[in-house]
Amino acid sequence: MQLSILHRTVYRYGTPAHYTIQVLRLTPRLEPQQRTLRWTLHAPAPLVESRDAFGNVTHVLTIARPHASIEIDAHGEVEVEPLVEGRLPERGGLPPLAFAVATRLTAADERVRELAARGLRGADAAALLDFACAIRDRIDYVPGSTDVASTAAEALELKRGVCQDHAHVFIAGCRARGIPARYVSGYVHPGDAPHAASHAWADAWVEGEGWISIDVTHRCFASDHLCRLAVGRDYDSACPVRGMRAGGGEETMEARVNIRAFSLAARAGAEHHARTEE
Repeated sequence: MQLSILHRTVYRYGTPAHYTIQVLRLTPRLEPQQRTLRWTLHAPAPLVESRDAFGNVTHVLTIARPHASIEIDAHGEVEVEPLVEGRLPERGGLPPLAFAVATRLTAADERVRELAARGLRGADAAALLDFACAIRDRIDYVPGSTDVASTAAEALELKRGVCQDHAHVFIAGCRARGIPARYVSGYVHPGDAPHAASHAWADAWVEGEGWISIDVTHRCFASDHLCRLAVGRDYDSACPVRGMRAGGGEETMEARVNIRAFSLAARAGAEHHARTEE
């Protein structure tokens, strides 16, 4: 599937901020199943590009002058290949055991361990998908019911959350059962489903098969409807934007994401027709 993506994030401050530094993970990952056709990142100051420990493309934005707002635009086109039962054709990267240790956001309490013991009855693709469905049966998708600091245990107790919470509970349960799992941030093409645009899901390691990618929120294997931006141990190490500032007072953040599918052949034909008409 070819996806055209526009992601605009705007921060506004009650009083001017004096200094801001942000780490942006807003560039699609370099992976065998997805190819970036073009991608542009715009920010109000120069960006310093690097690669983090998880292989994510990162950019550091530093603003050292008074500013009342920040606007960040990421846009471009990505081609994503379908996956068979979520199996990722990944080469290299960190060893799976790097994703076997619990974090603050993915620590398993008694409720999580009980859910994993009852809902995760194997270490194969089918068992992982069944576990994702068990999580969705317990945690309704309710925007605004949690925030970025909410833990897996808190979301499970609340029985409400968003895609981030579904992924955290899945990861916590997998790790509690000895299965390495990692958090994925990116974009989802809406299709006929709700919960579109920015998205989070998870990968779990199956011996002999590799990484299996599961879209927990939509109860399905990940495939070409998803564009991967970053992976990490949890939201904190894979979120699209993370930073700090000095000054600024009260902050408001507005994010807008537009994703649509397009055809390379159709676009080439349209461009050819336009040139012919000139």
